[in-house]
Amino acid sequence: MNGCSLWNPFDCGKLPLASWVSDALRWVVENYRPFFQTAKAPFDTVLQSLTHFMTAAPPTLVIVFIALLAWQLSSWRLATALTAILVFVGFIGVWPETMITLAIVLTALVFSLSIGIPLGILSTRSELLYMVLRPILDGMQTIPAFVYLVPVVMLFGIGNVPGVIVTVIFAVAPVIRLTHLGIRQVPEEVNEAMRAFGATDRQLLWKAQLPLALPTIMAGVNQTLMMSLSMVVVASMIAVGGLGQMVLRGIGRLDVGLASIGGLGIVALAIILDRITQALAQPRQRPGEIWARGPVAAIVYAVRTFRSSSSQPPAAEMNKGIQ
Repeated sequence: MNGCSLWNPFDCGKLPLASWVSDALRWVVENYRPFFQTAKAPFDTVLQSLTHFMTAAPPTLVIVFIALLAWQLSSWRLATALTAILVFVGFIGVWPETMITLAIVLTALVFSLSIGIPLGILSTRSELLYMVLRPILDGMQTIPAFVYLVPVVMLFGIGNVPGVIVTVIFAVAPVIRLTHLGIRQVPEEVNEAMRAFGATDRQLLWKAQLPLALPTIMAGVNQTLMMSLSMVVVASMIAVGGLGQMVLRGIGRLDVGLASIGGLGIVALAIILDRITQALAQPRQRPGEIWARGPVAAIVYAVRTFRSSSSQPPAAEMNKGIQ
């Protein structure tokens, strides 16, 4: 071994880590690929349902629904702004691709929350679990997104479902971390007071810890959504459809216009999801305050007004009664 010395010990030999990883992944593919193909089923079911719903729904219905949701959660100003963004998306000709991307992101969000929030809660109960999770989460948040594509393609193939799986792996870390952080930040006085009144661990979690940690958890949801959208373009390399595929085709053809409208669609979708999750994270003074405004409050007020007006006797009958 030429050059091997105390001053240059790395010339003495190298760990064949690359071949170890390749051999391990090849062994998993040869022995457990049918299992991973079966594991795609729940992702496929949710994605197909959301994709069918989002693409079959009339654009006007989707715009009205999102506008009413934004008005209910925040204000009519936000509803107006999101309506304008959605109309812009439709008129630049990327509405079908935007709905496909939205279905992929929402599917990834469903599974990310299903995995991330329980793990975040369990990590607050067990220091050992958090010690194990912490380096894994560090690695998941620092490994380049492209690295995830090779094992996912070998285990799950290509298409929208593997794209959802790789997006979940890439984007689940923030919601785990911020769920853990939010529950840890609940004042100890609150926990002690709840236990003093005889609350069980489940009651403590649902009635005190989760409500107080909700703004932090929603920040994790927001970050997960944004990371999912950033993964859309990368995942298009494994035949994931939607806006990312438009951007990839634009890059491949050096078509600036195609790449630009795909990018604008992703930006528009990011703004919509970001504003809605921020509205959900706003603290409220009392339970049910969210229903005391917006379209729900307007409908309730209209129903009460109609009932009160219909319950009053007509003016002619009132005059006869007076006579």
